[in-house]
Amino acid sequence: MVWYFVKLLILLPLVGGMAFGALWLWRKYQPGMIGTQGDRSLKLLEALPMGAFGKLAVVEFEGKKILLSVTRGRIEKIAEGDHVRVR
Repeated sequence: MVWYFVKLLILLPLVGGMAFGALWLWRKYQPGMIGTQGDRSLKLLEALPMGAFGKLAVVEFEGKKILLSVTRGRIEKIAEGDHVRVR
């Protein structure tokens, strides 16, 4: 009976940590963001997380680069044109 509780105290935090790590990786590398975007008219060039829920994103549409602020509730255009530099 004691051996059961020892295994429980060891394995429960291990499984919890693995679940937390998997969810963190899922959020960091969201599906659809990995890989090439091919020949699309709208391309995500770069996205930078800003805090817990916000991101800055540079998208290219019809040859113009647009800097966007993306939060849970809204998407706002910050700048537009070819002067927006991406590494």
